Amino acid sequence: MSENFIRDPQSRHLQWMGSLLAFAVYVFLLAPIAVVVPMAFGSANELSFPPSNYSLELFRQFLSSSAWTGPLLQSAKVACISTVIVLLMGVPAAYGIARFQFPGRGLIMGAMLSPLIIPSVVTALGFYLYFSYLRINGTTLALVLGHVMHTLPYVLVMIVAGIQKLDRNLEFGAQLMGAGRFRMFRTVVLPQLVPSLIGAGLFAFLISFDEVVISWFLSGPTTATLPVKMYSAIRWEISPIIAAVSTLLTGISLVVCLIMVALKKTTPAQG
Repeated sequence: MSENFIRDPQSRHLQWMGSLLAFAVYVFLLAPIAVVVPMAFGSANELSFPPSNYSLELFRQFLSSSAWTGPLLQSAKVACISTVIVLLMGVPAAYGIARFQFPGRGLIMGAMLSPLIIPSVVTALGFYLYFSYLRINGTTLALVLGHVMHTLPYVLVMIVAGIQKLDRNLEFGAQLMGAGRFRMFRTVVLPQLVPSLIGAGLFAFLISFDEVVISWFLSGPTTATLPVKMYSAIRWEISPIIAAVSTLLTGISLVVCLIMVALKKTTPAQG
């Protein structure tokens, strides 16, 4: 007991140092947001921190300009379509990987997860060359296909994790009662996977909506997404509207993260 008592001050000191380091990292990560958000509520004629006066003029200009709302709608359209497609592909693939053993299972899983370790610029260049050969580069179709391949690994990992938490006895029981595999999957597995599906869908939407590297390679003059428009605006002009757009994207990301945290807390543990 005396030895534990002697070590206790040192443990408290290490814990305090760890907490201080974590706080410093959080401050470093949140500092850009703390600067950009106030600038978004500044004057339409300046881009400074802190703003000399506060207003919603930058948001009004953003929503009233087709040069910005067009890419915004394009990003939303590409993200929605990509999310639907990646869920339709990812759920059956995740169930097969999580529930069945077959030759080449590890190889297939590795191929599906390869976009997670390959640099985005390499993937984007491959998409660009391949889609140029197919003559679809610069179209919405190319953007959707690129985003589907980019977001599929994330959805696959989340859905596999959700399936592994499910009670397999319910699936066996449904099949023993005469339900076919498809009916069992539709009536037993999918209802239990709803929280995982919502979380994976929101995460896929957010990744697709914020993607800039692949979108930069695959978009055209009329199909540019909002992140591509922001990057172009930063390179060729310094518009205060960028601060409003950044604040909007930050708000969307925050809402998605809060929804995912709420889903995680409300999801019952599966035996």
